[in-house]
Amino acid sequence: MKSDLSWLRANRLLALLDDAVLAALAPHLQPVMLELRDTQYEELQPMRDAWFPAGCVLSMLAVQAGADSSVEVATIGAEGMLGVALFLGAEVSPGRVFTQVQGGALRMPADAFLRAAQEQPAFARVLQRYAHALMVQIAQGAACNRVHAMEQRCARWLLQTHDRVPGDAFDLTQEFLAQMLGERRAAVNQAAGQLQQAGLIRYSRGHIEVIDRPGLERAACGCYAVIHDQYARLLGDGRAAQE
Repeated sequence: MKSDLSWLRANRLLALLDDAVLAALAPHLQPVMLELRDTQYEELQPMRDAWFPAGCVLSMLAVQAGADSSVEVATIGAEGMLGVALFLGAEVSPGRVFTQVQGGALRMPADAFLRAAQEQPAFARVLQRYAHALMVQIAQGAACNRVHAMEQRCARWLLQTHDRVPGDAFDLTQEFLAQMLGERRAAVNQAAGQLQQAGLIRYSRGHIEVIDRPGLERAACGCYAVIHDQYARLLGDGRAAQE
């Protein structure tokens, strides 16, 4: 175990906890580097670990019944963790989860995670609050995909990814973006092209750069602000988790 607990605070959810709670969790948290498309959970398979992103971005996918395809239902970065279903009592994953943007993460064995949630009330409270924010993201995203235009949805998704990466650029192929939005590549390519023509992003050979963040926010639907505000409230009121 490292005596300096700052390495744990790269995950903003863990950063809400005080030193005593972090010290109790630290022996069970292993730093790992996740590569693009590394798989954390498979559909209907046991969830053997909980994951706390610390630089990477994870994508939660729901498999479409009767179709050989899947649609993203949520993304998870350093503001959250993967393992809410585990925390809520499930043993197998309802969908597939893999690395969308490579980077660091903290891995915690499922048994140690569940034991810590029972023994550390402050940790359990943070997980409960995060579970609510994640459910808002999933519900708002589902509604957004149903009623909003492709360009607005594309802008929302790019903003959510931009929030979770350290800089303004990240790798993203048309095929990957289409899968995330549950649309045909041609439709996604057209939407991304419109955002680029408007001077909001630069998109070339699977590489996205956000060049006008305020403009991209204006191009997105109101769903982005709803989701963003949920996480802002969760992360901006860290003292409440300790009380």
